[in-house]
Amino acid sequence: MSETGLKPGGGIKPELPFKPVRIAILTVSDTRDESTDTSGQLLIDRVRGAGHDLAGRAVIRDDIEQIRAQVRDWIDSKAVDAIISTGGTGLTGRDVTVQALEPLFDKKIDGFSVIFHLVSYATVGLSTLQSRATAGLIDGVFVFCLPGSNGAVKDGWDKVIAAQLDSRHKPCNMVELMPRLLEQ
Repeated sequence: MSETGLKPGGGIKPELPFKPVRIAILTVSDTRDESTDTSGQLLIDRVRGAGHDLAGRAVIRDDIEQIRAQVRDWIDSKAVDAIISTGGTGLTGRDVTVQALEPLFDKKIDGFSVIFHLVSYATVGLSTLQSRATAGLIDGVFVFCLPGSNGAVKDGWDKVIAAQLDSRHKPCNMVELMPRLLEQ
């Protein structure tokens, strides 16, 4: 049983080949810079520790146009398979990551929010209601938007994103979908 009381299915098959994913990390904050960005650094450490390639890192103010511009630059570069943002998913007036990115989604990954809140509830209880964590696809690139706390980043990466960005996770994973995301 997991912390949520549910027993998750699936798992990593270590005998299968690992395919690194090119991941960019975006921190959205009015108060942090690279030297004080602990949640972004946690993600970087976990991404690299899992064997993936760090394709970019940026710290951007809580500004819709700046957030969109950075994400669009990464997507247009064709050098990024996934973007994980941290911060700006709360309920305050300056929390604008969701407003910036959801309108760009070609497809929303509805299950991400559901599962994120399930694992977050096991950690922070009803405080998970204060998060608008979301995910979607923009031009064939996975975009995951996590809250800015270190705990939320750990829950989001360790308990949700890491397995789906691991090509060895079965019965299925998001890596195996990548070649088909832009099919017509």
